[in-house]
Amino acid sequence: MNMPTPAAATIPQLAEGEIYVGIVANTAGELHHVVLLPGDNDDASWQAQMEWAKSIGGDLPTRIEMLFLLENHRDEFERDAYWTRQPDTDPGYSGWAWSQYFYDGGQYCNHQYLELRARAVRRLSI
Repeated sequence: MNMPTPAAATIPQLAEGEIYVGIVANTAGELHHVVLLPGDNDDASWQAQMEWAKSIGGDLPTRIEMLFLLENHRDEFERDAYWTRQPDTDPGYSGWAWSQYFYDGGQYCNHQYLELRARAVRRLSI
């Protein structure tokens, strides 16, 4: 088992308004830091929110990252639904994507044209 290096435990430099979320592993077991960027984006479709996040140097959070945000930074979010970056991969749900609801804690799949809020994160490889 590979253990994180001491550098992995060092919190990266944050810009004003950024919030350190933590260390997350992807499906390949690679670790990265997750930083929440400041500011919500009002309701828009999934594709528009993906483009917005990229325009500010970030990305929408994954479903796992959203769970960290729900548990540890819920007060940074409106009591509303937010898009994740993950489309539903079930062939029967083409055109759907996952969202995180901050009023009931659930994750649900919605049509990508539905207009939901968004927050962006940035990821830093370790």
